[in-house]
Amino acid sequence: MPQLDPSPWFAILVFSWLIFLTIIVPKTLNHTFPNEPSLQNTQTLKTKAWTWPW
Repeated sequence: MPQLDPSPWFAILVFSWLIFLTIIVPKTLNHTFPNEPSLQNTQTLKTKAWTWPW
């Protein structure tokens, strides 16, 4: 049965992974977001205790 012969399928698997790792991965890693995150203010806000009316 030709499906059990691993030689052509292994070569296709190796070449497809080489293409994936050399072409597609660097393109996705070079992607930059349009809105870079900015640092938030580290100042803590003072809160007052709530005086309940009852």
